[in-house]
Amino acid sequence: MPAGEQNKTTRMYLIGYDIGSSSVKACIVDAESGKTVGNAFFPKQEAPIISHKAGWAEQEPESWWTYLKEATAEAMNRAAERTGRDITAIREGLAAIGISYQMHGLVCVDREQKALRPAIIWCDSRAVPYGNKAMEALGPEFCLGHLLNSPGNFTACKLAWVKENEPDIFERIDKIMLPGDYIAMRLTGTATTTLSGLSEGMLWDFRNNCICKELMDHLGFGTDIIPEIRPTFSEQGHVTPQVAKELGIRSGIPVTYRAGDQPNNALSLNVFNPGEIASTAGTSGVVYGVNGTINYDPLSRVNTFAHVNHMENRQTRLGILLCINGTGILNSWMRRNIVPGNLPYEDLNRMAESVDIGSEGVSIIPFGNGAERVMQNRETGCSIHGINFNVHNRNHLVRAAQEGIVFSFKYGIDIMQEMGMNIRKIHAGRANMFLSALFRNTLAGITGATIELYETDGAAGAAKGAGIGAGIYKNNKEAFASLECLKVIEPDPALQPRYQEAYGRWLDILRTMEKK
Repeated sequence: MPAGEQNKTTRMYLIGYDIGSSSVKACIVDAESGKTVGNAFFPKQEAPIISHKAGWAEQEPESWWTYLKEATAEAMNRAAERTGRDITAIREGLAAIGISYQMHGLVCVDREQKALRPAIIWCDSRAVPYGNKAMEALGPEFCLGHLLNSPGNFTACKLAWVKENEPDIFERIDKIMLPGDYIAMRLTGTATTTLSGLSEGMLWDFRNNCICKELMDHLGFGTDIIPEIRPTFSEQGHVTPQVAKELGIRSGIPVTYRAGDQPNNALSLNVFNPGEIASTAGTSGVVYGVNGTINYDPLSRVNTFAHVNHMENRQTRLGILLCINGTGILNSWMRRNIVPGNLPYEDLNRMAESVDIGSEGVSIIPFGNGAERVMQNRETGCSIHGINFNVHNRNHLVRAAQEGIVFSFKYGIDIMQEMGMNIRKIHAGRANMFLSALFRNTLAGITGATIELYETDGAAGAAKGAGIGAGIYKNNKEAFASLECLKVIEPDPALQPRYQEAYGRWLDILRTMEKK
């Protein structure tokens, strides 16, 4: 078809944004094929984080908007190049916008919708004492029974810090927002939030299905500070003419989906149902499982939030989030310090595979990247156990490192199972530790779950979420019909006893450390 005629043919596109602490990503998806036609991120160097004191982490919300504009322009140009259509055709075809964002942040805006201070982002720890005091005052039974978590270092407690330490700013606050709420407001001029977002900020009462007034009363602020609540998949406002001109897109495009990065990562991997898990294993590792019943861990070793398809009084879908700090960072430490010559990871994996399951008795506890919530914030560090100088070499250490990482995942998955989850399937991106056959086979073998590997990212997932919210796709099966499973790893029943033996030895060491 000639280019002129092709540009006259109407095609529908979806755009997804992923507002991270490192960069903002934009992805344009052809709604019919489900394929990405244009993507970009900005800045090209890691975005700065403001840290005036140890444990503080802030970013300017205006910088996210600047990055979003740059990423949008580049993604639009790439979409035009890849499709052979002009920018006008891409612009006119944009049908809906979805937003993924870094979780647990706090943005404070005034009546003119201007940010009053830098955002306090997810990795800022200043609110920990406020969460501890709230847990003590309200009691573990109330907090876990209503919030499903301890108040911790989440958004509500970050606001308590602002109230006590910056009273002049607190008095000027009209609404508080998560980073994704702020971007949606900038796009549409309308301040809204979601139930899922409120749950990640410790502002939602799951027992009473409402904003948690008791916690807010304790912390000293009223519910009028919360924006209007909209469903995760719904029209949440429309792009204003001014913003359309600023971004080079058409006005009136609806924002129809919004979720935090971990629930959105699960959506991107088509994880919606109880018993399904989305997992990542980069520098740190995440296991995010969907539970179909309202439950919590009495020791708060995992976090529980409303998943993207949770509907109060209609459908219980809770995301249980486990974070392991010492994942890929342990593997890279082995590569830098134990293996000579800075070998490629493929060679590292071959070294590990040369050793039998269980590393001939060597076990590694991998928690060497700071306190682990799954370990109730104990500073256990990383430790190596069982070395025999006459038997073991660096290959045993490399394998034991990967096994130790998998066993830490299994330890967290056991907690999820105690909460009522029946783990059947693990969805993961084909990246980082999941590139290792040993890692994949060990995880499948020790959990008994099937692993499916996919090629996707959060911005593409947000675009498809927008398609669901706009009614372009009738459900997640239709939205992710084009998501190609690249590899399936089935557990080998014959090897499970050997994996269990190695895990049992690892677990005995860990429990001994827990008692100290």
